[in-house]
Parts: sequence; C-alpha cells; structure tokens
Amino acid sequence: MLSRIIKMGSVILLATLPMFGSAESIQAAIAGEHRSEASSARDEARHPAETLAFFGFKPTDKVIEISPGGGWYTEILAPALYQNGELYAAHFPAQTDVPYYQRSRQAFLEKLAAEPSVYDKVKVTEFIPGNPAAAGPLGGADKVLTFRNVHNWIKAGSGEQAFVDFYAMLAKGGVLGVVEHRAKAGTTLEAMKVSGYVTEAEVIRLAEKAGFVLDAKSEVNANAKDTANHPKGVWTLPPSLALQDEDKDKYLAIGESDRMTLRFRKPE
Repeated sequence: MLSRIIKMGSVILLATLPMFGSAESIQAAIAGEHRSEASSARDEARHPAETLAFFGFKPTDKVIEISPGGGWYTEILAPALYQNGELYAAHFPAQTDVPYYQRSRQAFLEKLAAEPSVYDKVKVTEFIPGNPAAAGPLGGADKVLTFRNVHNWIKAGSGEQAFVDFYAMLAKGGVLGVVEHRAKAGTTLEAMKVSGYVTEAEVIRLAEKAGFVLDAKSEVNANAKDTANHPKGVWTLPPSLALQDEDKDKYLAIGESDRMTLRFRKPE
C-alpha cells in the first residue's frame, strides 16, 4: 500500500487511509506532491526521515515546531501528523516591527493557505522568549523540535530563556530535538554569534541548565567537508551562498553545513 501512495504522491490520501506507522507516515509526507523540487532536492543534505526517526517521531504526537522559517520541515510534519497528531508552528510574533519577521511570517501563512488539504490543521502560534504559552499548550507537547535556529537566539541574547521555554512546553518525558550548525570545540561565544555555528558543548549547556537530560547524539547530519570557517560564516555555504558566484563551485562541493543532531528529554 505504501509504495502505491508514494508513487501517486498524494498527501490528501493521508487523511482518509488507516493510520500509518512512524516511518511510513514520514516517507509518505516526504514523497507528497505538495513539496517543490527545490525542497525535495535538499532531502539528501537534511535527512528528514532519519532525523525524525532519531527524535522518536510518532504520527500521534503533539509537536511544537519552533521558528519554522519557510516551512521546510513543516512540509513533512504537517501531513505526517494530519490524521492523529497535532502540529503547532511557533513562528515570529504576529505583532512585530521587524520587517524580516513580518515578511517571513506572512510568506509562511501564504504557503499554508495555498495547500489547505495539507496544512489546514496546523496551528500557527508564536515563539516569544519568556512567554512559552504563546507557542502551544504548556506542559502538553510530546515533542519540541527546532532546526538550525539556536545561533539566532544566542546572538539575540535569549539562548538560555529559549531552552527554559522549551522545557515548560513539554510534558514530562517529552523530547526536545535540536539540529544546529556545529562549531569546532573551543570556539568562542563571540565567534558563534558572527559565524552562525555553535559548539555542541554550548547547546548541551543551555539544555542542561534548563533541566533537560541529554538522551543521545546522532551524526546523521554531519558533513566532514565543512571546516566551519568561511568568510561569511555558515551563510557562505549552500543554500545561502552569501558570496554568490565567488568560489561558488568550491562551496557547492562542500555542501550544506556540518550539523549536530541532539535529543534531549524532560525528566519524568
């Protein structure tokens, strides 16, 4: 049955068929027609099936996705949770004077509105450090997931508060899944703020200070070609290619950044 669904590529079928298991629901979502060629092309670098499996994803989960940006992972989470789970997309605040935040949130809302059969159950909320209730039900989430965002909170000085908020969002025994650009051990905090790369030790420190226990690490998103030392930080590499055509082939050959993939748990 699954092979037929993937061949047809219809996410709408997810709402009417018997509940899939975790792996099947993820694979069907990844193969959905709602995903663009550009999105699908990044699967090789972002490893969504393996990453979500490592986080213990289940199609019955209540998930809060923190700072979903353009919705790359939302494209997979929304259909996978459509039938029996819940997805809260905690985006930038609706009331903000920051033009980038306004544009990003509006583009995300338009993306969801364009495919109601996939996204009409997504609850778009807000991530406001210090106000965890704005993101979703306090103490009610099975999973809090965030992908390549920790460097932004560190730069803004809200890193510690962000992890305290994640802890408040999760139910006891719940999982915090973090994917982040990985700096070399010993990188200074100031260098992290400039480069967009963060050390594993710093992410673990932030999580453990908030009360989390490190459950496991995965190298599924590792990239040994990435030195984490580039003229424009992590944005030098694809997909940003901040230097545009300058040494473009070199950076395309490196590929996307070396990333840590960490699973934390809120103690029972």
